[in-house]
Amino acid sequence: MKPVLKILSYVLSVVFYLVFGLLLLLFDPIQRLCLNVFGYQAHKNSVDYFNWLVVRSLHLLGTRYSIRIPEFLPDNVPVIIASNHQSMWDIPPMIWFLRKLHPKFISKIELGSKIPTISYNLKYGGSVLIDRKNPKQATEQIEKIGKYIQQYKRAVVIFPEGTRSRTGVPKPFKRKGLLTLMEHAPDAWVLPISISNSWKLQQFGMFPMPVGTHLIMKVHPPLQVAGNDPSALIDKVEQLIISEIEIPK
Repeated sequence: MKPVLKILSYVLSVVFYLVFGLLLLLFDPIQRLCLNVFGYQAHKNSVDYFNWLVVRSLHLLGTRYSIRIPEFLPDNVPVIIASNHQSMWDIPPMIWFLRKLHPKFISKIELGSKIPTISYNLKYGGSVLIDRKNPKQATEQIEKIGKYIQQYKRAVVIFPEGTRSRTGVPKPFKRKGLLTLMEHAPDAWVLPISISNSWKLQQFGMFPMPVGTHLIMKVHPPLQVAGNDPSALIDKVEQLIISEIEIPK
């Protein structure tokens, strides 16, 4: 990183984290009020607008977005959103730009406490928390959210790599989670997503954040689970996702 950009990244990172921290503190009580007084839809709206503000706050670092979404998205059906995973900053644009699908998450259990706004949403907004050291618990939770999206016609996000790629190079898919979701949400459509350059926002860890990142999110046309061999469908989803990732040279 050039010296001028390095200095700028430190300064702008401080500004960004001040804004991000204020949003976390502000939306925690807003979420609680919305869910406990006004119900699910009000809570969802508060989560959507929190993530919209995070997306816009990243502009403070000169972050640009290219978001490509097909004209047809499944409606009133369960949806399995399968995406590669590069950083925590994959999440806000996914929630905001796909908000009509009501995306929920399969998240590691450590995120379910001590993080204002985020932990509350993960615990009470329809997502599930898995203990990656306990395969039985993890499978049960994935089964639970598969049944949930089947019943309520909502979406769940799964990162089949299992953990984020810190270099932008995709990791091989772990198939069990996808297979479990397909089994318990047989009416689902799979929505593959390719994310590029998000890893750059965390290439130095949490601080500093670089300036001028171009985050790209391409949503591929949806694929129906019914009528497809699950294993072959996962192969196709993996190939689609990898085909549009900008892999660093």
